[in-house]
Amino acid sequence: MLRVVTANLNGIRSASVKGFLSWLNNQDADVVCVQELKAQLPDLTSEMQKPGEFSGYFHCAAKKGYSGVGIYTRNTPDAVIEGIGDAEFDAEGRYLQADFGDLSVISLYLPSGSSSEERQAAKFRFMDLFLPRMAALRASGRHVIVCGDWNIAHREADLKNWKSNQKNSGFLPEERNWLTRLFDEQGWVDTYRRLHPDATDACYTWWSNRGQAWAKNVGWRLDYQIATPELGARAVRSAVYKDQRFSDHAPLTVDYDHPHRR
Repeated sequence: MLRVVTANLNGIRSASVKGFLSWLNNQDADVVCVQELKAQLPDLTSEMQKPGEFSGYFHCAAKKGYSGVGIYTRNTPDAVIEGIGDAEFDAEGRYLQADFGDLSVISLYLPSGSSSEERQAAKFRFMDLFLPRMAALRASGRHVIVCGDWNIAHREADLKNWKSNQKNSGFLPEERNWLTRLFDEQGWVDTYRRLHPDATDACYTWWSNRGQAWAKNVGWRLDYQIATPELGARAVRSAVYKDQRFSDHAPLTVDYDHPHRR
């Protein structure tokens, strides 16, 4: 069995203070993907770099206190790949890939476009670059799981107030259609949706810090584990963890019926 967790931390130092690393060590996970580190390597304590039985690998942003992704794993990867080969986005620390035998696990932080038109344009540029990257991964013959904060709610069931958000970043038709292309044209599997096709309120992984969004569960499903078809078909359990809050996002765990060196 392979257990993979993905979590946007909204700051690894903040999430650590709130108990994330202790929680991580009690999940019996094989690989844990994290996003939005908001830190650089010198900022990471020894516990953040190697919590318990895990070793951490990180792709930090050049800008301080911004973006950044990481992968925690119990096993030493055969290879670690940082970035997508694009200077603009690799400076933002948005992609980290760890290869284990025939398995690749990727931590992805897709840009948000909600702060400005300029950032929405950057988000679309990233999506244009990343679509062929996903196609190449799909064609590689490897088992691949792309974990992360995709900053897009795919379906109406994936956010509480879908009617009022149709012109807002994260639920734009162009963004939703882009995800549909990954699933329908390239064949990727949205593992949570495969296991929970009808889930609504239970599926959310992000809540705005404004108003009473968390208390009223006015959320969005922005965090996904998207897998190649054979591996996606082997997903046997998926759950969003909400008992503790480490961030404005909640961790998403998926179990796969896949032999993994442990």
